[in-house]
Amino acid sequence: MVQSLMGQVQTSKLEIQRRDHEIAFKQAAIDKLTHEMAVLKRLKFAAKSEAFTAEQKSLLDETIDADLAALERELEQIAPAKTAPHDKQQPKRQVLPANLPRREIHHEPLSATCACGCRLERIGEDVSEKLDYQPGVFTVERHVRGKWVCARCETLIQAPVAPHIIDKGIPTAGLLAQVLVAKYLDHLPLYRQEAIFGRAGLAIPRSTLGAWVGQCGVQLQPLVDALKREMLQARVLHADETSVAMLKPGNGKTHRAYLWSYCTTAYSALRAVVFDFAEGRGGQHARAFLGLTGEHGWCGTLVCDDFSGYKACFELGVTEAGCLAHARRKFHELWANHGSPVGEQALKFFGELYDIERDVAALAAEERKRIRQERSRKVADALHQWLTAQRQKVPEGSATARAIDYSLKRWQALTRYIDDGDLPADNNRVENQIRPIALGRSNWLFAGSLRAGQRAAAVMSLVNSARLNGHEPHAYLKDILERLPTQPASRIDELLPHRWQPAATS
Repeated sequence: MVQSLMGQVQTSKLEIQRRDHEIAFKQAAIDKLTHEMAVLKRLKFAAKSEAFTAEQKSLLDETIDADLAALERELEQIAPAKTAPHDKQQPKRQVLPANLPRREIHHEPLSATCACGCRLERIGEDVSEKLDYQPGVFTVERHVRGKWVCARCETLIQAPVAPHIIDKGIPTAGLLAQVLVAKYLDHLPLYRQEAIFGRAGLAIPRSTLGAWVGQCGVQLQPLVDALKREMLQARVLHADETSVAMLKPGNGKTHRAYLWSYCTTAYSALRAVVFDFAEGRGGQHARAFLGLTGEHGWCGTLVCDDFSGYKACFELGVTEAGCLAHARRKFHELWANHGSPVGEQALKFFGELYDIERDVAALAAEERKRIRQERSRKVADALHQWLTAQRQKVPEGSATARAIDYSLKRWQALTRYIDDGDLPADNNRVENQIRPIALGRSNWLFAGSLRAGQRAAAVMSLVNSARLNGHEPHAYLKDILERLPTQPASRIDELLPHRWQPAATS
């Protein structure tokens, strides 16, 4: 009996320790987020306007608004629900303009018969309005929820409020999708969208737009995490990175951050691209994304350029595959800039290799491998022999020597695709995914914070993956924003771009 009681006491102590640890962890997360919010509020309300140009100040403000909304959403998910004090005055929402077209959506019980058998009588209704947007046109959805009561047992029945990506918010999923696609795919900052919406009849403040973007970013992150997990199951991936200026609000200056891009190959059944925003270009960012810092990291083949940041990955079990296009580009520069005979002859060799690639592009992996070994290997061996001979004829340090050395030093990685039908010959696929970022840079000017950069990377991952799978990005984003609030976490994979099926319309 005593031993049993002692066992119960010990179990209770362990449970108390576990709960204390959980509470301490949550409190630390709450303190961290609260501190971050305080810093952002100080930047927004206490920063001197002369520290930035008018355009920079506008971009910084919209980033802070989005970050604050994202932090508030994260705090809601961590902290226990609290009931608002009855005496606290709730802010009043601005009434939507009466001149906007309205479309009524009625929500009524499926049956007008009460559980007791009596017929229900309609005694009233609740009406809520949400702002919708079709390119160039605002409309208002009027959600009318009738109230029905049984006169005999006084049972009140009313259709529940439909869950929404922003609880009690006025924007529909269509309007939120428009804001996200315009910002992260069409590269329109929120201050420009404010002006565009103004011409359509309702100038939504950029602070409001920023809050919507921040809350959507938090809600969409689990979907991006699921997309990344599935992509890391692929045996072959492309990787590349490009610079993006990131603002340091404390001194009004920017420093160079990087947007890393990872995607599946054209030969993969999975069509996906995932962007990862990081403060630097160090190889630790690539290793962290690929999970190489843990025990069970990704160990496939990475198609990339000669950037040194990837080198440590190859020492941790990842196989390197070079980019034939990068090697060819060196010789094209020789020929285009100087009319180099060496560059011209090298281009002919590369041309033969790419002719073979066009012939095998639509074939199965095994057949592609067989033809490459039969045809490409001969061309590659001839090219290697020719490059080795030419290297003896050119002086050290010349542009020709550098072009030849680039290929010879990476020859094994450059020709690895010949013996693997699942490997592409170059890294052009991921470069095409990252190329639009150059247009974005000229419109964003900079990322307002690390959190803003990570949010941009997440949304761009979804909309660009949707395009890879042949979906219209706005239609895809609108649909998943409508379905996310009721989608079970265990079935989140159904909303991924490569599995997505539009919801059936009644």
